[in-house]
Amino acid sequence: MLGVGLAAGLSAVTIALWLSGSLGLYINPESTWFAVSMALIALVGCAVSFALPRGAENDHDHDHGAPAGFWGGAATLTGGILATGVVAAIVLTPPATLSAELAMQRDTGTPPLFQGADTVALAATGDTASFGVGEWASVFATATNPEAFDGNEVTLTGFATPADGGFALTRLVITHCVIDAQPASVTIASSDGVETGQWVTVTGTIRDDDGRLAVHPSSIEAIDPPKDPYEY
Repeated sequence: MLGVGLAAGLSAVTIALWLSGSLGLYINPESTWFAVSMALIALVGCAVSFALPRGAENDHDHDHGAPAGFWGGAATLTGGILATGVVAAIVLTPPATLSAELAMQRDTGTPPLFQGADTVALAATGDTASFGVGEWASVFATATNPEAFDGNEVTLTGFATPADGGFALTRLVITHCVIDAQPASVTIASSDGVETGQWVTVTGTIRDDDGRLAVHPSSIEAIDPPKDPYEY
């Protein structure tokens, strides 16, 4: 149970999430091929392991004695219970996105780590058609010439978090999996009350407000959480 059971259970859950289209709630879609391939290999290995005769793993040339056998059995039983609990928790817990509360907890107020100077340079050329909240958050946090972006039109989707002078449009950005998720936010200069955690699509214009960039919205549309809630 500790080895084969846990490996088989986690592999089966990985494949089931992939088939249901929910694996992207846990890992970067670019890593799907690797995760699913490893899960299939693990399942094959688990199946092959059952070809071993029962008790063959204890076939040694020496006797461990009663105490060692007792503690070994206890460890195996404990491991089996833990493995079963882990797999059961994964199976019984429905897939869910990370929350706005977690994003606020992880927000340290420092510039995003997932973008760099290249993003700002690209934004300066006006080639921002593919920019999401993550890219614009880097531009807002690190641009040394904010006036260069004054007047840019944007349409961005995210969830609302508190911010001075309005609210922040936030997304969680994943590099590999949800463990490394980082919040990215851009300021929305609006007095309209938007509930924290509400998903919205904001269309507006970036303005240089005394050296600080903010999106001045022309429309704010409340939406349901998207199927793919993260940026990568």
